[in-house]
Amino acid sequence: MPSEYVNSDQFRDARIQLCDLAGLEIRDCEVTGLKIVDCSGADVSLGGDFERLVVNDVDVTAYVEGELDRRHPTRVSARHATTVDDYRSAWDAIEAMWTTTLERARRLPEARLQERVNGEWSFVETHRHLLFASDAWLGNSVLEEESPYHPLGLPASGMSPDEAAELGLTLDATSTLAEVLESRRARMATMRRVVDQLTEAELDRVCRRRHADPYPDQEYVVRRCLKVVLREEVEHHRYAVRDLLGASGDSR
Repeated sequence: MPSEYVNSDQFRDARIQLCDLAGLEIRDCEVTGLKIVDCSGADVSLGGDFERLVVNDVDVTAYVEGELDRRHPTRVSARHATTVDDYRSAWDAIEAMWTTTLERARRLPEARLQERVNGEWSFVETHRHLLFASDAWLGNSVLEEESPYHPLGLPASGMSPDEAAELGLTLDATSTLAEVLESRRARMATMRRVVDQLTEAELDRVCRRRHADPYPDQEYVVRRCLKVVLREEVEHHRYAVRDLLGASGDSR
């Protein structure tokens, strides 16, 4: 079994030289300033949120973002939402996007929907995470609900089990897609109501709550919180299509 290093800073500012790193996987890590120099190998894969990415002295950041936008145009409307109408249009596109994808997913057996591909979340787990994200950024921060978190919500891996339990989450819950979607649809309907009633003044209102306890104290305004919901939806849809529908042989 491969070695695992979790919640460690032992590699910060380290130099790894003349080592065999074949099969190395770096997941959910801060990699600002990471350099891979004079190395060789096949099938090198990078995935994440990189502000600037340089490969063999060529800045490929704009190319990668442009190609992702071409393949997933909803990313553009979500990223550039500024006005009330922009937020409504972006949510319109997200609703339509998921409607189409769920129609395709329902043609697959439940076991396939529960399957993880290359260590990523399953299709069901993806929807559990999106439930958590909207609970945190919409239900908790924007709407200040008394009990915003649904037990089936699945946070990012950086949240400890104790922190998740404090929010009322059941990390090891098992649920079918239909069970998760029942709660997802309710939260998406709340988002629909919020964007339909949105005003320019409301977009700039300062939220009095953080979106989830483990995150730092910062000033969050409504537009920022809603944009996180939009971005979570489009990026995790991209992962879901890649890992589930793409791997299943279903046509894109």
